[in-house]
Amino acid sequence: MKHSKIVFSIVAFAALALFPLVAGKYGIDLVTKIMIFAVFALSLELIVGGAGLVCFGQAAFLGIGAYAAVLLSPQDGSASLLWLLPICVIAAALYALAVGLLSLRTSGVYFIMVTLAFAQMAYYVAHDTPLGGGTDGIYMTGKPVLGSLLDLDKPLVLYGFTLTCLIVLFVALALLLRSRFGRALAGIRVNEQRMRATGFSTFGYKLAAFVISGGIAGLAGFLFAVKDGFVNPELIGWHVSGNVLIMIILGGIGQLRGAVIGAFAFALLQELFKSEAVFGDFAKHWQLGLGLTIIASVALLPRGLAGLPQQIADRLREHNDRDRQNAALADE
Repeated sequence: MKHSKIVFSIVAFAALALFPLVAGKYGIDLVTKIMIFAVFALSLELIVGGAGLVCFGQAAFLGIGAYAAVLLSPQDGSASLLWLLPICVIAAALYALAVGLLSLRTSGVYFIMVTLAFAQMAYYVAHDTPLGGGTDGIYMTGKPVLGSLLDLDKPLVLYGFTLTCLIVLFVALALLLRSRFGRALAGIRVNEQRMRATGFSTFGYKLAAFVISGGIAGLAGFLFAVKDGFVNPELIGWHVSGNVLIMIILGGIGQLRGAVIGAFAFALLQELFKSEAVFGDFAKHWQLGLGLTIIASVALLPRGLAGLPQQIADRLREHNDRDRQNAALADE
């Protein structure tokens, strides 16, 4: 099973690498956006699937990374990727540090509400002050470059850069979760009291995971700002935090590939239900179709889309066991 997961990941990333060879401009733009969502989903998967911390303020870190990218870009040229990207990640991670120091002293629904409150604070700063351009948002006049080697204003270059970020992040998180740090997070998720009893400083582990998660969300925010060339307060809205939580639930909590699969499934379902060619006038009510589909998926796929093969295998095994039992009873 472990080898099959690795093979699946390699095949999926290879398919994404080859996709521009057969896709048009719209397809490249769409998949670039979905891969950015996948980066964002991985940031939440680290703390939800890794440590059992359900955060409802992840959009704040996404927005801070995006706003930092636009605000720090020069108005008369292009910023260097070498310094702009790290600053965006660090800015989001620092806000995550501040939020984590206060919110991680709570748990359960209180943690959810505190993280939501911090996200709403960031939203109103962007929405009600001239710093972020208010409700109109702000534009990025020049996309980041890396000398003459990399110009993120070109769609194919941005696609390749986003895919590279996704692959590197996926591998890094896989290694992190298999390390001593990752095993400690798993122990905290299962039974934090027992971890404390064995001498682990659970607060430090949770805070470190929360800060890393915020930095990854800041990376996604940077990519969003570069892709769209525009940022507005809606990027920090509570519904964005809700959407990314749905993504990891849809894909399967506790599995990195589930976060990526969930991001693709969620975005593609949105595109499907918005299509007037498929649904006609009902496309105006796409949220209804999307919501019903997600409810059905959660009800029928408790392990998410990533756990579907295992769920099918378990059902077949149960069916075969029943057949053998019935055959044994018939022989008697």
